[in-house]
Amino acid sequence: MDNKKKWDLISLASIPLVMTLGNSMLIPVLPLIEKKLGITSFEVSMIITVYSIAAILLIPIAGYLSDRYGRKKVIIPSLFIAGAGGLVTGWASWSLEDPYSMILIGRVLQGIGSSGAAPVVLPLVGDLFKSDKDVSAGLGLIETSNTIGKVLSPILGALLASFLWYLPFLAIPVFSLISILLVIFLVESPEKNEKPQTFSCFLSCLKNIFHNDGKWLTAIFAIGGIIMFVLFGILFYLAGFLEKEFQIVGVKKGAIIAIPLVALSLTSYIAGKRIGENKTTMKWCIFAGLSLLAAATIGVSFTEILWFMLLILFVAGIGIGMSLPCLDALITEGVKKEERGTITSLYSSTRFLGVAAGPPIYAILMKQSHEIVFYTSAAVAVAAILLCFVSIKPEADV
Repeated sequence: MDNKKKWDLISLASIPLVMTLGNSMLIPVLPLIEKKLGITSFEVSMIITVYSIAAILLIPIAGYLSDRYGRKKVIIPSLFIAGAGGLVTGWASWSLEDPYSMILIGRVLQGIGSSGAAPVVLPLVGDLFKSDKDVSAGLGLIETSNTIGKVLSPILGALLASFLWYLPFLAIPVFSLISILLVIFLVESPEKNEKPQTFSCFLSCLKNIFHNDGKWLTAIFAIGGIIMFVLFGILFYLAGFLEKEFQIVGVKKGAIIAIPLVALSLTSYIAGKRIGENKTTMKWCIFAGLSLLAAATIGVSFTEILWFMLLILFVAGIGIGMSLPCLDALITEGVKKEERGTITSLYSSTRFLGVAAGPPIYAILMKQSHEIVFYTSAAVAVAAILLCFVSIKPEADV
């Protein structure tokens, strides 16, 4: 991999980092926002959910547009919209007596921006490299950036909120601007030689893709959504649990929430480096990672001892970190270049669906019991294991 391509990757890696900071940074701050605004835990979970719903609806459109007009032409305006959403939420929190509705509107704008930024990075990485091995390594770096963002997010969010509770909202435009400058000046998107695809052709191709590869693609979409559902649900639960049961707040709470995310990040980086081009290895890496996740969430259900919970959740982070780069690689390497934007965008939509569903559903589960939270997590992880085993068959030329 030459130095120019490395700078391309580093610049592109800033996009999922920024998008992750824009969402995950709020996780440890949600209990504080709940108190400041005088709203319920379900209502505060909507701050995460509306962002994700907007992204879910628009990601497939962004994927199609990136295939038709070019990746950078979609990414850069999207980053501007995400930054504008951060300005709206920050302004509302600072100046309005009852800012909740405007915060949700700002978060919808952020979700719209996110839909055309982070998901388009995956097919662009696929466009930049000819070798499947380089594509896998590049995707590993992108997923690592995503997970590093998850590690930094709770710490940074808690730190900023310790000065002003709405400061995490105002940080988003700053991060977006940095990413915009990196993409404009350092990323050279490959030229499109082929004629842009018409919308009718796009629909026809999409139908053919799912006719030929629908079984394994749908399985990967579902597994990605399940992983995000469990991850964001557990993080949401942990943020409230630490404050309610142990009176842990601020940066200390952010650092504790980051512990399983450190495992996720490190494992994701290693997996991205090691999986290479072997799709059978990718399948069994996903299977093993999901098995670790299921076992860990069952284990957490038996204890409320904090250090033991965190140890087990560290193992859960390893399981998620093993799975994500392999899912990305199977998707990116399993479809043609001209279809990557569309397919990876649909995949990103299902991941956002998991992010959207996690906090509100876990807010309801939290009212039942600690055990119910983790029994549910284990059950959906087992469903993902079955999907992986039955539907992903690289030996049949996935």
